Amino acid sequence: MQLSDTMATEFNRQLTMELEASHAYLAMAGWLDRAGFPGVASWMQMQSEEERLHGLKIYQFILDRDTELAIGPLGAPSTTFNSVIDVFESALAQEKAVTASLSAMYTLATAEGDIASLPVLQWFVNEQIEEESTMMQVIDDLKFADGNPQALLLLDRELGARGAPLPA
Repeated sequence: MQLSDTMATEFNRQLTMELEASHAYLAMAGWLDRAGFPGVASWMQMQSEEERLHGLKIYQFILDRDTELAIGPLGAPSTTFNSVIDVFESALAQEKAVTASLSAMYTLATAEGDIASLPVLQWFVNEQIEEESTMMQVIDDLKFADGNPQALLLLDRELGARGAPLPA
């Protein structure tokens, strides 16, 4: 059962958005590594991989629905940031944009009666709750650390202890 033209466009756009997020997190990881935060850089590398896996989940859904794949061009991510908190605020803004996109897709799928897309979209909506919550928690922790080198070192180590992402 093919996706409607409108849903196909939206799923392909979302796939591109997930791949762009992966590239953005990789660029953030590079900045963090150069800034002396190897643990946080490792965390961001894993975040990049998680976003790539999200993209692959959408990729497979598009193909499973016998729909043409149309990955759009990926924009170059920002590679300069002012601070670790600036990196996470950028990441949170990115996650909020993804949440808005997925919410609009869910609304569209509901309006079109595309019940086969709803469980996939619901999985992503639930994932976004976790993504935004995590980013907000790290931002709160960074604000609490308020430039304290010991607190930042501890946070760097804590985030660096994150395990590998699970397959989507």
